[in-house]
Amino acid sequence: MRRQEIFTVPNFLGFYRIFAFPFILWFVLSGWETLFAVFLTLNLLTDVADGYIARRYDMVTEFGARLDSIADNLTYLLAFTGIYMFKLDDFMPHIVSFLVFAGLLLSSILLSLVKFRRFPSLHLYSFKIGGYIQGAFFIILFTVGFITPFYYFMITWGIIAAIEHITIQLIIPEMRSDAKGLYWVLKEKEGDRSKEDQNV
Repeated sequence: MRRQEIFTVPNFLGFYRIFAFPFILWFVLSGWETLFAVFLTLNLLTDVADGYIARRYDMVTEFGARLDSIADNLTYLLAFTGIYMFKLDDFMPHIVSFLVFAGLLLSSILLSLVKFRRFPSLHLYSFKIGGYIQGAFFIILFTVGFITPFYYFMITWGIIAAIEHITIQLIIPEMRSDAKGLYWVLKEKEGDRSKEDQNV
């Protein structure tokens, strides 16, 4: 792999999120809610920034996609831990839907590890949009408070995106980093099938 594919601004932001993980986890375990909320918000903002920069300046690479996925998974782990430590009472009336979402998200990761021997890196449109929604919900949760309608909007979108993610993993033969969504994957498979029929 060429050095210029590793030492890019988006990758440095991904490395930052991974490097920050143990420190933010320490904030959680130490009960420092404000520091946790501030630095996890910074993680969420750098996630948005690295994706934008990579696409805007043509810095999208397979290495960067994998790095971003690892950083995303660690950020999810931090968010779930922080919710458990600081906001569990707010979530208890809605715990079933939250556990369904968390279970589907974990299932999508485990499926990829079992089937492809690597973390998922599909970067679906639904997941990207869901990440923005979840980030906004998290920021509001630790500033304004728990807003029930917004929570159910976030969790419904997250569940649908996770189901799409799992479905695509069951369809594709190998993990990839350029799948936009189920519609495009099925359309691509249909195109491949048509080419095979023409070659027969």
